[in-house]
Amino acid sequence: MPSRTSDQPLRETARDALKIVIVGGFGAGKTTLVNSVSEIRPLSTEEVMTQAGIGIDDREGVLTKTTTTVAFDFGRITLDDEKVLYLFGAPGQERFWFLWDRLFAGTLGAVVLVDTRRLSDCWYAIDRLEHHGLPFVVARNNFDEPTHSLEQVRAALSLGPDVPLLDCDARKRESSGDVLIALVRHLHSLSHALEPTP
Repeated sequence: MPSRTSDQPLRETARDALKIVIVGGFGAGKTTLVNSVSEIRPLSTEEVMTQAGIGIDDREGVLTKTTTTVAFDFGRITLDDEKVLYLFGAPGQERFWFLWDRLFAGTLGAVVLVDTRRLSDCWYAIDRLEHHGLPFVVARNNFDEPTHSLEQVRAALSLGPDVPLLDCDARKRESSGDVLIALVRHLHSLSHALEPTP
């Protein structure tokens, strides 16, 4: 993965733009993941949470959160001289879910970021991805020491055995990169499965 700089220009030879979306519940760490792995200073639409959100946004389990994404986060990773990966972090609150279908347009696949303190927040994300037929991986963001095994998380989310499920720490570049690599490997294996046998 290339080193991160705040003003790294896009190479003139870049011809292929690949798109991945990061989805999940409110406060799951989507903005943090994009920030940790992007090679450029990410575009962020985080705004300070105000009194207007009281009674609308469910803050249980994330009471210390003071900002929220209101459109999307955007980051970039240069893969090679011709390929560039664009990362879009979707907003987590239910009132912004109408944006998700637009963000899914042209997407190769997605990462569902899970906060086990608010596991039910992921059901909508998984439902929408399955509705669109988009491949995805699920990453448990470890804010604290996990209290449930990955297999318990898999069962709670009703994930099939073919959906990759892994741990991550969205604050760490290498860990976030591992999640994206897992998604790329998953996409690669699916594309091979669709190839006709000779």
